[in-house]
Amino acid sequence: MKAAYQTNATAAARIEQSIGERIISGVLPPDAPLRQDHVAREFNSSHVPVREAFRRLEAQHLVVAQPRRGVRVAPLDTKAVKEIAEMRAALEVVALRNAIPKLTSRDLAQIELALIEGDNADTIEQFELANRAFHHALVAPCAMPRLLASLDGLQLANSRLVFAMACNQGWRPRPNQDHRLILQAVRARNIDQACNVLLRHIQAIERLALPAS
Repeated sequence: MKAAYQTNATAAARIEQSIGERIISGVLPPDAPLRQDHVAREFNSSHVPVREAFRRLEAQHLVVAQPRRGVRVAPLDTKAVKEIAEMRAALEVVALRNAIPKLTSRDLAQIELALIEGDNADTIEQFELANRAFHHALVAPCAMPRLLASLDGLQLANSRLVFAMACNQGWRPRPNQDHRLILQAVRARNIDQACNVLLRHIQAIERLALPAS
């Protein structure tokens, strides 16, 4: 029984990650149907982990389950940009303030690696994976699991909007100066400066994402 549960949990995580990335990158467009039997066949699994994966994706607001329509990719809510940015700004700053005093040399190395991978990205897909890794590594040492889970969900929503922006506005490789300034302040253990740059960075993303009024 325990082995079967672990197998289903592992399969559910694999399905969740794969389907989630397709939704975030736009490969699966808004309102696209997700059939349990098709997904189970693709991943060579039973329906149990598929249902669990759908449940997790729904909790992340990436899919919606509707009566008589089944499970579908959630609409892309561009009106949520401001809400997502304001929540990220508030919560990520709290996490960073708690993380900086606990950072180890290994943590700093992970942050720097994500920064370098982002700077060297050739595609928006590579950049956004590195961007998520940077922001996660930056705050993970805060060791506040509920806060980190909330931030992971907000980052996924933010990534989906970034991909949509890239399709509409184009994307070109470029170094992320804000990330460098954040890392510099973090290395110096300058909490106020690191948090101020992070706040400005998130607010700048909001301004870029929102249509001009």
